[in-house]
Amino acid sequence: MATSLGANTYNRQNWEDADFPILCQTCLGENPYIRMSKEKYGKECKICARPFTVFRWCPGTRMRFKKTEVCQTCSKMKNVCQTCLLDLEYGLPIQVRDTGLDIKDDVPKSDVNKEYYTQNAEREIGNSDGTRPVGLLGKAPSSSEMLLKLARTTPYYKRNRPHICSFWVKGECKRGEECPYRHEKPTDPDDPLADQNIKDRYYGINDPVADKLLKRASTMPRLDTPEDKTITTLYVGGMGDTISDAELRNHFYQFGEIRTTTIVQRQQCAFIQFATRQAAELAAEKSFNKLIINGRRLTVKWACVCSCSDSLLSPTALPPPPALEEDVPTNYFNLDPGTSPNVMNISLPPPPGINPPPPGFGAPMFHMGSMGPPPPMGMRPPGHIHYPSQDPQRMGAHAARHGD
Repeated sequence: MATSLGANTYNRQNWEDADFPILCQTCLGENPYIRMSKEKYGKECKICARPFTVFRWCPGTRMRFKKTEVCQTCSKMKNVCQTCLLDLEYGLPIQVRDTGLDIKDDVPKSDVNKEYYTQNAEREIGNSDGTRPVGLLGKAPSSSEMLLKLARTTPYYKRNRPHICSFWVKGECKRGEECPYRHEKPTDPDDPLADQNIKDRYYGINDPVADKLLKRASTMPRLDTPEDKTITTLYVGGMGDTISDAELRNHFYQFGEIRTTTIVQRQQCAFIQFATRQAAELAAEKSFNKLIINGRRLTVKWACVCSCSDSLLSPTALPPPPALEEDVPTNYFNLDPGTSPNVMNISLPPPPGINPPPPGFGAPMFHMGSMGPPPPMGMRPPGHIHYPSQDPQRMGAHAARHGD
């Protein structure tokens, strides 16, 4: 150990003695009540090789124990978690973040230069208010379009799962369900993601996770502007039940005047119509793959005739008015309009228990194909349903009418 307990007093004064670690939400776990063990100068920092205070804890049930890997000075220099070394703001590897912000912060790797660089960084951290990163990262722009698209907004607790049981892989594990390790098939050893180390992630070189994310960023979809200049409506999807109309307006009003806001709760989407095309284009550019409200990442697209799954129309294309009842053709028997008239022989059987009328009585039958159209019924108003029991030519109808 280059700076062991036997080193001089100056080096020992620079050792870290912290009360709480710098962690991301994923490494901290979903349980708000956890128990941590603290060990002063328990290990060397894997970057600067100086002793620091090591914290150890279990982030949740059926999770593996985790501990801090680097000191707080190295963590503050890169604004990363002390355990997973991912950026605290975006949840991304350092290589992806530096590429998105277009910065290149080369940390020295030799012992003497590394110690000199770390002492200057500690002095800069002590003179700052502690709310912003130091060095080149503190001077970089506040955000990047690529980082906002790739940023992880929710914790990923599956990263805290136990490692795979090597005895189970060989078929020799005898613990069964009591084994604290995972009984799963391991990944392909030739997979680049299987070869990771802390120093490469911290220095931002040869990081397979960063390479995968950068390839994903290069193939991300883009939002194409429609050629129709009359379209000024944006579609917002994936809203859930917690986002209100006021929250949508609070975000989109900064781009221009809003004409209407329509929320479809059943489809969990909304339509924002701007007064001008210029405001709609600006809102689409600034919100595509970047809009996050109440912790939810929302989908922003240009509204078309059908933007929801159940053919919901956008405000720019209203549906035609429903047809009037007078315009709808009458089809009481649900017959196909293309059916030939020769097969339309209407004959209703008598009710059960009643004998059919003798020949010469009852309503005559008309065959539309051979005898022409049926004679008009005097008592039947146009457009009304005809019931055979109300036919004036029905047997007994005249007598019943006189009996009343």
